[in-house]
Parts: sequence; C-alpha cells; structure tokens
Amino acid sequence: MQPRERLTMKEMQVALLVWQGLTNRNIAQTIGTTEQVVKNYLRNTFDKLGVWSRLELALYVASHGGLKWSEEFGIRQEEVAGYHRA
Repeated sequence: MQPRERLTMKEMQVALLVWQGLTNRNIAQTIGTTEQVVKNYLRNTFDKLGVWSRLELALYVASHGGLKWSEEFGIRQEEVAGYHRA
C-alpha cells in the first residue's frame, strides 16, 4: 500500500490545500471546520506519510501528482488564489 492510500479523503484534501499555500485558518474555512480539526488532520497526515512539516508535506504532494489531486477534489487555482490576497 502506498502512503497516499492510507490517507482519508479529508486528509488528502487538507494536504492538497497545504500544497496550494493555504493557512490552517483558510483550510478550515474551505472545508467547513475549525483550525483545531485541521491541525488534527495534519498530525495524522504527517504520521501516515512520514513527514515532519508543512513544507515536507507540500513537497510530498508536489512529487506525487498534486495537480491530479486538485482535479480529484475539483479545486481550481483561482479559488485558492483569493486566499493569498486576503
């Protein structure tokens, strides 16, 4: 089993949003939850993928088909870009 296959759909979505540069607050707003829940998703994701930081997580997503993940969740770059301006 590949490490990515161990992730839940929400963990994959959070990982994708980290890769796209969103903060925990922005991620929580995007998926309709709290920052604490996002932190829990991140902690579980770090453990499952064997990474230690948001940067390592972003690099993992980038090197394992991040653009395909975007398509899978229907998240367009222009939707994410709005958070960078806020």
